[in-house]
Amino acid sequence: MSKTAAEILGNPDYLAISYGGYRQNTRDVQPTIKELKEDMKILSAMGIRILRTYNVQLQQAPNILKAISELKAEDPNFEMYVMLGAWIDCQNAWTDLEPNHDVESEANAAEIQRAVDLANKYPDIVKIIAVGNEAMVKWATSYFVQPNVILKWVNHLQDLKRKGKLSKDLWITSSDDFSSWGGGDSLYHVPDLENLATAVDYVSMHTYPYHNTHYNPEFWGVPEEEDKLSDIEKIDAAMLRAREFAMKQFDSVSNYMKSIGVNKPIHIGETGWATISDGHYGPKGSRATDEYKEGLYHKLLREWTNEAGISCFYFEAFNEKWKDHHNKKGSENHFGLFTIDGQAKYALWDMVDNGVFDGLKRNGNAIKKTYNGDKKKLMKDVLVPPRLSEIPSLH
Repeated sequence: MSKTAAEILGNPDYLAISYGGYRQNTRDVQPTIKELKEDMKILSAMGIRILRTYNVQLQQAPNILKAISELKAEDPNFEMYVMLGAWIDCQNAWTDLEPNHDVESEANAAEIQRAVDLANKYPDIVKIIAVGNEAMVKWATSYFVQPNVILKWVNHLQDLKRKGKLSKDLWITSSDDFSSWGGGDSLYHVPDLENLATAVDYVSMHTYPYHNTHYNPEFWGVPEEEDKLSDIEKIDAAMLRAREFAMKQFDSVSNYMKSIGVNKPIHIGETGWATISDGHYGPKGSRATDEYKEGLYHKLLREWTNEAGISCFYFEAFNEKWKDHHNKKGSENHFGLFTIDGQAKYALWDMVDNGVFDGLKRNGNAIKKTYNGDKKKLMKDVLVPPRLSEIPSLH
């Protein structure tokens, strides 16, 4: 029996995750149906029941739907739903020409149509369409659009629902940074955003304490009163502050929605923590990056969101190396809970111990722990955040 978005979002029995599944240095090599089915089984074993995808320009999302459909045919009890992303760009995005943020790309209409076609082809699997990914946030300088573009397409999809050309139970949203949803700078507080908040079925917001350990490190540094704590106590305290940071961003969106009279569910479309970085977040930067901190962040976020009835599309299931393919140690390649070859990072070691992944493989490898399960070895890569008084940007 297929469930609706209203039944699965915010339901802790239906854990959510962001999923790419790309295994090579380029997205020109699409994951095969066999590889996708392998991943679906691994995620299902973890209790994941909702996946988030990002675009329908490539074959990946249609193939995921086909893979899930085949798994359901093989086992009627197999349950996996999809939040289908439709990618939205401005004119001249990703070209040598100057992006025009006030005009949308002519490619958007076809992207929305592909999403509609897939939602109609797989109504038992596609439960949500997200119009755009971080498409309104002004730091997405290569492609962002104004809120009126997102509003236009959300209204178009809601209209198709009213006309019976899409399932009335399909939920429509846009997945964007907390600030794009009114939780940050007041420059985002425009009438089109208010209208968008009214038009969507729920708000899908992103929050990244991880990136803010560099950009807004006030919460991250070790305060003077914690000087006498042990290293591990300092790290644990910093991770609690990281969760608090995410909760504050969530509340800021919630408060903005209340201020404009909108009462819609708010879920977390993206949040995560990388495990390797040779940039801002590594040993020479904020020292935020390692498997211990990722594991703690994942645990803390799941505890909070499950208890609060918030869906958290944790970013992300598996490492993907195409994102920063020129730099193997770039943090964007290392947000997965699993490595590309199927090693479970520290966040999932307990699940390995409990036999959750027995009999499952990725890239031909049984699911084993990173570091060969040696926590002492792992902890050698774990650094204490800098003291608050030592963070240059705060002084």
